[in-house]
Amino acid sequence: IAGPPADVITMNMATDINALADNGELVPKDWVSRLPNNSAPFTSATVFIVRKGNPKALKDWPDLIKDGVEVIVPNPKTSGNGRYTYLSAWGYTLKKGGDEAAAKKFVGELFRHVPVLDTGGRGATTTFMTNQIGDVLVTFENEAEMIAREFGRDQFEVVYPSVSAEAEPPVSVVDTVVDKKQSRALAEDYLKYLWSPEGQEIAAKNYLRPRDPQVLAKYTDRFPKVDFLSVEKTFGDWRTVQKTHFIDGGVFDQIYPGK
Repeated sequence: IAGPPADVITMNMATDINALADNGELVPKDWVSRLPNNSAPFTSATVFIVRKGNPKALKDWPDLIKDGVEVIVPNPKTSGNGRYTYLSAWGYTLKKGGDEAAAKKFVGELFRHVPVLDTGGRGATTTFMTNQIGDVLVTFENEAEMIAREFGRDQFEVVYPSVSAEAEPPVSVVDTVVDKKQSRALAEDYLKYLWSPEGQEIAAKNYLRPRDPQVLAKYTDRFPKVDFLSVEKTFGDWRTVQKTHFIDGGVFDQIYPGK
């Protein structure tokens, strides 16, 4: 694990902080249970960013595998954004009554429509918005706001699919750092602040869904109701998800046509 010695870490999925526990024991294995809501103070949904006017009428997951549709999504092996897209599409099939084999087939077909597999979400945004490749970008709803600020709101439309895996961006103190610096109390207070009404308001203003229902109720204009799919209830804990789907030789490698 490389990088500066941060007191706290904020990532977009648990596997990223698990890596700190599994490689160097920078945080304990049970880090996720130390704060409420699996240590995720806010959530996000997966959305489709489509060209203005939605010329290919892309409304839900099955539309993405129509003939002639190009989908931009980052690599699920290297990107949390990509993993949530993969799991949302898989979960859609299960919710519609399909079995695991049907889900595997559907997700494989989806990735056959991906012409460029970027390593991260920002790279995928550049591919879609700057390079003008693809008909739809699959990303987080808060990323849609970032795109609007950078490229203009008149350049695209946002479509909410019928099913989305609930993205839970977790936070943690980095134990080895705060103990060395004797900054644990301050770091823990900062993280607890993220659950406070004021912290939840800041999250909402930045298009991250607050956990506090009272704060969320004030922002229904930017957070439409979504049929969320719990990753852990559907697929198991994140270590299991990673081992099953995203390690070398996992399910993604088995279905990705680039392999």
